Amino acid sequence: MLALSLLASPAHAGEIEPRAYANAPVGINFLLAGYAYSDGDLSTEASSPLQDAQLRINTGILAYARSLDFWGNSGKVDVIIPYSELAGSALVGGMPRDRHVNGLNDPRFRVSVNFHGAPALSLQEFSSYQQDLVIGASLQVSAPLGQYDRDKLVNLGNNRWFVRPDIGMSKAWGPATLELSSGMFLFSDNEDYLSGKKQEREPIYTAQMHGTYNFGGGVWAALSGTFDYGGRTKVDGVPSNDLQNGWRVGATLALPVDRNNSIKLYASDGVSVNLGTNFTLFGIVWQYRWGQGL
Repeated sequence: MLALSLLASPAHAGEIEPRAYANAPVGINFLLAGYAYSDGDLSTEASSPLQDAQLRINTGILAYARSLDFWGNSGKVDVIIPYSELAGSALVGGMPRDRHVNGLNDPRFRVSVNFHGAPALSLQEFSSYQQDLVIGASLQVSAPLGQYDRDKLVNLGNNRWFVRPDIGMSKAWGPATLELSSGMFLFSDNEDYLSGKKQEREPIYTAQMHGTYNFGGGVWAALSGTFDYGGRTKVDGVPSNDLQNGWRVGATLALPVDRNNSIKLYASDGVSVNLGTNFTLFGIVWQYRWGQGL
């Protein structure tokens, strides 16, 4: 199952994604549709004009992925298109303000390859595959195509590109698997922040750990944690005191419906957040897979 834990968050931090480097037979297509609900505080530094922001975000997710053969190694490509409704209130310059907006989030495109321990296999060959140590890498790109209002502090889109390189490993001991990954978000500049200002953002560094257990028959569960650090911004060259530093924990449960369909339930919450997003998230994803005679 393609792991999705997409957040309608301007910071992109706090995303939890178990089984990102799990092997899969090549030539399989995945179509996914999901829903996520988040509720919480968008915390900011004391000098920010935005204070006490309480936001509720409903997000619909549509995604497609395909497993591929990369020179004998397994990999995949995927595209994620989210659509959100955001509603909430905050103090802006000490005055109460409400915000209600809906539209597309920035879409994301990714290519992943497992370069150790996960060879490219057909569906028939995959039936006898036993995982040991898998090492892989991925590169994700987000395009600034989502809803963006140059006069507002909170939007669904971000009006800038980001590139996310990531490297990870997955070690199996029978039905139990330990996964570790590390990466970063690299941002382009937002040249139209608050009616024409230039906002620069430093990289956000992220690390994840997942403990996954396979119960058999396509049922698996994961407990996860993620740590994010960085993302300090400058507005027209003036540094902001908004360095992010936070932990989140989450849980995931995958349940098969039949040979081609499955459902994933997931939830996460902030444990320690100084600045950035401190919210609770719940979601569900339906997956349909086909190809290779499925």
